[in-house]
Amino acid sequence: MDLRGLLNQALNSNIVQVGSQQTREIVAGVNRQQLATLGIGAAGGTLMGLLLGSRKSKKFAGTALKIGGAAALGGVAYKVYRDWQAKRGNSSAEPAALPSSTTTAEAQIAHEALIAKAMIAAAKADGHVDEQESEKIKQTLASLQANGEVQLLFVQELSKPLDVGEIAKLARTPEQAAEVYLASLLMTDGNNFMERAYLDELARQLQLAPDLVQQLTAQARQ
Repeated sequence: MDLRGLLNQALNSNIVQVGSQQTREIVAGVNRQQLATLGIGAAGGTLMGLLLGSRKSKKFAGTALKIGGAAALGGVAYKVYRDWQAKRGNSSAEPAALPSSTTTAEAQIAHEALIAKAMIAAAKADGHVDEQESEKIKQTLASLQANGEVQLLFVQELSKPLDVGEIAKLARTPEQAAEVYLASLLMTDGNNFMERAYLDELARQLQLAPDLVQQLTAQARQ
């Protein structure tokens, strides 16, 4: 399984409206057993359950079902950002390209890595992903037959010290900054003070305006 398949199954691919356009990310023949292994609607012991902690996995499932796949996540963040910009009277600014199936393979891989890194970092923010949990995640990835590059990415990101600045630097555009923050929000529940501190610092380093943060938070908490 490649990183796109992992993210799309975790986010349960859907069709998300983006203004007059649609971001469509449809994965054919989704294996329901793999979805269960990833932790959609399940508790700890699954990949998403291990990343989230069992107390949050069911809440994640409900939100993820509304968001859609990895490309759709970008579309949702894009729409929130553009709506926010329009309200501020800045809609004339040149937008970044909306994620689509025509994006180059290299750009798609970079986008998927961006989302995965943001989600893993946010999952680590409350301190529950320790060495034992990291080992369980590696075993789960192996059972899912994740390819070598995917497993290496998870191993590297899980073993790194948590660095908000490093994650913030991954965003190359304001729209990507909104997407990084939205992906991070999905991995938290807002009730843990360490998660709250992480999100606050991430928003600061991404240079997100407070009212945009509020709109992204409202989207993630629906």
